[in-house]
Amino acid sequence: MKTIPWWSWAFPLLAWLLLGLKAVLPVSGLLLPLFILALGGAVFAAVHFAEVIAHKVGEPFGTLVLAVAVTIIEVALIVSVMLSGGAEKAALARDTVFSAVMIVCTGVVGICTLIGAARHGEQEFRIQGANGALAELAALSVLTMVLPNYTTAPGATFSVAQLKFVAIESLVLYGVFVFVQTVRHRAYFLPENETADVHEVAPPTMQLTLLSLGLLVLSLVAVVGMAKGLSPSVEAVVAQSGAPESVVGVVIAALVLLPEGLAAMRAARRDQLQTSFNLAFGSAIASIGLTIPVVATVSILIAQPLTLGLDQKETVLLALTLLLSTLTVATGRTSILQGAIHLAVFAVFLFFAVVP
Repeated sequence: MKTIPWWSWAFPLLAWLLLGLKAVLPVSGLLLPLFILALGGAVFAAVHFAEVIAHKVGEPFGTLVLAVAVTIIEVALIVSVMLSGGAEKAALARDTVFSAVMIVCTGVVGICTLIGAARHGEQEFRIQGANGALAELAALSVLTMVLPNYTTAPGATFSVAQLKFVAIESLVLYGVFVFVQTVRHRAYFLPENETADVHEVAPPTMQLTLLSLGLLVLSLVAVVGMAKGLSPSVEAVVAQSGAPESVVGVVIAALVLLPEGLAAMRAARRDQLQTSFNLAFGSAIASIGLTIPVVATVSILIAQPLTLGLDQKETVLLALTLLLSTLTVATGRTSILQGAIHLAVFAVFLFFAVVP
């Protein structure tokens, strides 16, 4: 690849122009379809630039770039809504992070497994990397979203001291995971059976890679800006439908994870399930390991309550998802059966989010 497709910069540019226009005009009427179009185009642009970078730096650094970039933008979106929404948004971080874990581990993993198996039959991946990622995800999920229900602090919260400790613990665990993934045991996260077409195209030049990195950041910021611009419309629709307010967290997580989800699906279609799992589990881990510490810090600084504990229904779904994911990666091979089961649980998550 020697050039940048016109659409990959045109849609982010349109998104930025619309964000500027939003300052003087409401997101309604003819502006709403343009917002949706620009949002979709910016998502596809982000996926394109992420794949250019991944081709240059190789695995697992390529997937790590997209996971960290998307999570940083997710944190910025959650914090901005927290600051503007006050105590009413105390549970937004929990709803968004829980939704991210469920969307990734049931939706993205299910679709990738189903697509890959339907096209290539059984697919293989490295058990060591997948098991390590799931162990990390299980620890982070339980410590941040289940443990708050069993402390002496009132409600589903941590005390300030507990919140500080869990925030530091989350950062340490994420740092160790990144070190293992990129340095100590990098081979655990490398694809075993890449198809030949991956190597037929020469890696991009350093100039193109740096340009793609800059455009990736601009595209991701545009995605979050567009998502934030659409959030009032989403909240209005949720309120009119009578669905719980937590559905807003589901929508935010889905929009933010869209670039990674599309990249993971395209990798599975090319028989690169290892790359798909790197993206999927890595993004879920980053969503907790980076989001919770930052949100906790903001909560402490502005003395705003932070609700982290899940209710009983969500705890059951989280436990089922972690168990199912563990069984899926146990053999190092996947088939359409695992994909169908993951998607079934994903459908349950979506249904009970709307009809609790």
